[in-house]
Amino acid sequence: MNADPRDEIVQHLPAMRAFALSLTRNSSLADDMVQDSLVKAWTKIHTFEPGTNMRAWLFTILRNTYYSNRRKAGREVSDSDGLMTEGLSEKPAHDGRLQLSDFRRAFAQLNDEQREALVLVGASGFSYEEAADMCGVAVGTIKSRTNRARSRLAQLMHLTDDEALEMTDSATMAVVAGNRSSAAG
Repeated sequence: MNADPRDEIVQHLPAMRAFALSLTRNSSLADDMVQDSLVKAWTKIHTFEPGTNMRAWLFTILRNTYYSNRRKAGREVSDSDGLMTEGLSEKPAHDGRLQLSDFRRAFAQLNDEQREALVLVGASGFSYEEAADMCGVAVGTIKSRTNRARSRLAQLMHLTDDEALEMTDSATMAVVAGNRSSAAG
């Protein structure tokens, strides 16, 4: 009866650890590397050819793991003091939904003609002429309704003349941009 090659792995652990320690010169990193190599060997045991050198096979896996980790480490940035991490921020996923909710409430307060004009010209992309033709009114009427609707939306949403409707408020954008002093004001 042929022995299971997995039974042989355990006898090579001390040599694997010594080899990993010689490569890394760090016992904790060496232990991690041996563990990673053992997981790889265990999951790929079907590729091992019985009768060949198990120790050489394990050492090849360990060596490849070491060099893969080194390549990976070369692409990583060390941040042991946490300064880089501290400066990172991400816009909250709910932020746009909150702004959209505010917009919908304000949009619902517009009169029917203003909503219609904004939907046709602003959201649907029709020209003033096309929107006027659809509504059966003069082009100037559509322009006027659109302008009044935009002004009313800005008023309802407390936007100043130089402020655009954004899906992210200025305080959130200040935090994301790293300008925390603007966020406080």
